[in-house]
Amino acid sequence: MTETKNKSVARPLTGFLKKNTMVIALVLVTLLFEILIITVAHKPASQALLTPANISNLISQNSYVVILAVGMLMCILTGGNIDLSVGSIVALVGAVAGTLIVNMHVNIWLAMIICLLVGLAIGAWQAYWIAYIRIPPFIVTLAGMLLWRGLAQIILDGLTISGYPESYLNLFNSYVPGSDAEKGIILPVTLVIGIVLCAVYLVTQFMNRAKRKRNNYEAQSTSMFWSKNVVVCVLIMALSLMLGNHKGLPTILILLAVIVLIYAYYTQNTVPGRHLYAMGGNEKAAKLSGINTNRTMFFAYTNMAFLSAVAALVVTARFNSAAPSAGTSYEMDAIGACFIGGASAYGGTGTVGGAVIGAVFMGVINNGMSILGIDANWQKVVKGLVLLAAVIFDVVSKRRAQSE
Repeated sequence: MTETKNKSVARPLTGFLKKNTMVIALVLVTLLFEILIITVAHKPASQALLTPANISNLISQNSYVVILAVGMLMCILTGGNIDLSVGSIVALVGAVAGTLIVNMHVNIWLAMIICLLVGLAIGAWQAYWIAYIRIPPFIVTLAGMLLWRGLAQIILDGLTISGYPESYLNLFNSYVPGSDAEKGIILPVTLVIGIVLCAVYLVTQFMNRAKRKRNNYEAQSTSMFWSKNVVVCVLIMALSLMLGNHKGLPTILILLAVIVLIYAYYTQNTVPGRHLYAMGGNEKAAKLSGINTNRTMFFAYTNMAFLSAVAALVVTARFNSAAPSAGTSYEMDAIGACFIGGASAYGGTGTVGGAVIGAVFMGVINNGMSILGIDANWQKVVKGLVLLAAVIFDVVSKRRAQSE
């Protein structure tokens, strides 16, 4: 009887650890870098990884990865497909933004709408060949990687456009309540925002748990439910405290939160969102069950280009320039974030939250190694090994599950 009781206790704990492997790994890697920076590199406390200024910098540096990873996840869910053109789309839309805003002095809101429409048009073009003509996504997006990069260089004529107006830069680079506000105002406002976010998160979790119980679905044990939610709220408040001790809440973080929440809801709580998973699980079975797989595929790749356009606006504001080389290897960052965050190489498995954790994980590795002064070439070696390890873990886990 004791053995049965131990198994019943161990089973939910094992499931919890399995579902949160990357979160635990992220915490451990962050702590490892923090220790190495202070003890091995002998950096002062002001240059450590977990300082308010560096946390804010991490958010700004990796904002484009989060945006692109969310879009890339939609593509991967459809069957392990990827989009190789996102970096080139970022370069092209950035070139269009620079030409309109800096050279032609077009209203920034009109220019941004045009840029997003350009992204949608590019996405629809590529998605048509992939979804309806059934040309492999690898080929179409590889062609797009060359095509859109070439057009970006033609528009820019090999030159860099800089000097965006402050009104545009402030949309993505400012802070709430404002970096020029008094310190006594910034911290309380940021903490209040953190408390509101915790309240919204807890209400959402309670509603989801109640819904699962009403539908007779398996729900987390009470202890696991509270443990997870307490940890999340503590992390939210710790982040709010750190940002409040710097300049406040970055506006780019608000944009990221909106994107993540919208797509998390779409994939988990809507019928078209679940179609992505069904298609990735078995496209033929999904088609026979009445799912319009062509339309699902069309959405995934059109949406990817749209989010690439959003990322382009963020990147041009961050660097205050549009360059022919912009967006180089961005597709690799997005793909890596998805697979590290738990997306399956075969499709049908993965979450928006996981993709975000993967993006943060890569950002912490990049930032930590940079602070330690590790050569950029070795940084690529480490990132490559981490990505390979994530995919190996996915493949081995699937084989083990099938053999049981």
